[in-house]
Amino acid sequence: MRRLKCTIQYDGTGYAGYQVQPNGLTIQEVIETTLARMHKHPVKIIGSGRTDARVHAYGQVIHFDTELAIPPENVVKALNTLLPADIRVRSCEEVEPTFEARYDVVGKEYRYFVRREENAFRRNLSVHIPYPLDLERIRQGMAYLVGTHDFSSFCVAKTETDNRVRTIYEAELMTVGDELVFRFQGSGFLYNQIRIMVGTLLDVGRGRFAPEDIKKMLLAKDRNVAGVTAPPHGLYLWEVFYPE
Repeated sequence: MRRLKCTIQYDGTGYAGYQVQPNGLTIQEVIETTLARMHKHPVKIIGSGRTDARVHAYGQVIHFDTELAIPPENVVKALNTLLPADIRVRSCEEVEPTFEARYDVVGKEYRYFVRREENAFRRNLSVHIPYPLDLERIRQGMAYLVGTHDFSSFCVAKTETDNRVRTIYEAELMTVGDELVFRFQGSGFLYNQIRIMVGTLLDVGRGRFAPEDIKKMLLAKDRNVAGVTAPPHGLYLWEVFYPE
């Protein structure tokens, strides 16, 4: 048996998320069904983490075990031939049998895309914000999020883990074409953390909060003091990091 590591991208618009569930079609289900066609038996994949319904990925990582003697580059071709067009395999490599796509993760990068103008072609891939935004205020607010903090104010109250301390290494607001891109790189993120941080920062940009209110929210450790949760379809799992 060989263990293969694949980096995949997907448009999450038509899916109920990454992880298999009884209530809708998921990314994991589609990939496992495709691998079963190739192998003539069920194949289980393990992902670096789950994404919610309508959330996208540019750099999700999965692993699976195979007895097929197919070179990794041909695995990419075979999967991309069989998978639907909204799921693509970017790369594939053989790794040590001890590699774990989920448990070996040392960091992740997420990006959130906001467009300033109406765009029919981007309606499912970025979030339209019709009101003016003060970008400098947003950048000032983002700076408070960098570092190691208890992010209880920036995750859903029912988050499963009791340890809500995470480290954000980098946070920046970029302009790409006519869109704004919120980029966060960190050790890991809590459920809905990125979307709540972005929703809050958008409120900073429109004047509902002051930039320094972000610091007060972190200290409060109370979800009720932060802003709204931004919609799912602007969010992308951009890259997953592993030990060298």
